[in-house]
Amino acid sequence: MSTDSIQQDPAVRALTELMTVLDTCVTELQGARSRAEKLLDERQTGRAWLDLVTAESRPLVVEQISSVMASLASAGGAWRREQAHALATEQVSINRIAAMFGVTRQRISALLRERARTTG
Repeated sequence: MSTDSIQQDPAVRALTELMTVLDTCVTELQGARSRAEKLLDERQTGRAWLDLVTAESRPLVVEQISSVMASLASAGGAWRREQAHALATEQVSINRIAAMFGVTRQRISALLRERARTTG
């Protein structure tokens, strides 16, 4: 496979995007962890949760975690759809893809339909 065709491969693009999102999420989670540690230290001094949360700057730790989860779900879903499609294009059976992904064959069929709807 040529470098050009690899770069145009939707699964490669989805995986590259997933890696970018993963890097961003790691950074955001490290920041959230530091802030959570600070909250814990402050709580252990006896401060009330209400005081801690209202004094916390935005985004709150809980908001950072929700943002990371949403980003991962979106990028991970796109990667999963493209990977399933790439495997199906290589004549891998739906049953085998399902076994590889640890899901049902119905879930793989749904991923392939979703992929067709979003690209078609």
